[in-house]
Amino acid sequence: MKPKAQEVTLSGLLNFIDGLWSSCGDERIIVFTTNYKDRLDPALLRPGRMDVHIHMYYCTPCTFHTLITNYLRNEDHPLFPKIFDVLNEAMVTPAEVGEQLLRNEWVETGMSNLLDFVHKKKKEVDEIKAKGLKSEQTEGELVNEISQQLYN
Repeated sequence: MKPKAQEVTLSGLLNFIDGLWSSCGDERIIVFTTNYKDRLDPALLRPGRMDVHIHMYYCTPCTFHTLITNYLRNEDHPLFPKIFDVLNEAMVTPAEVGEQLLRNEWVETGMSNLLDFVHKKKKEVDEIKAKGLKSEQTEGELVNEISQQLYN
């Protein structure tokens, strides 16, 4: 007979978090991540448990430039404009850009592969959009729906 799997309850999670707060000194940082903040219980999100909320959005040209500088030590490249043209529509996360850049030591290969990747992601987004925006759906809701289809 298999032992019953233990489940994490909201009460248990809250007690655990509060225990961390009380056992640490005055300075403590605990990082929680979720793709579904709206599904979390308000007791978990209340001030004192989670004081700072940072929305991490998709990669922007500014974020992209910082990543390229950090990963490839390159301030400028002829492919930047081509990547910038599709970056906002491709819904690519900074982590995905970082992952692509880690795969290549050479700037030329890395930038070329990254351009291919961004075009592939844009094509996926375009295909999802082509299925149609429901009349009652807002732009933000469409972005959330596309994100769920791309990343789930």
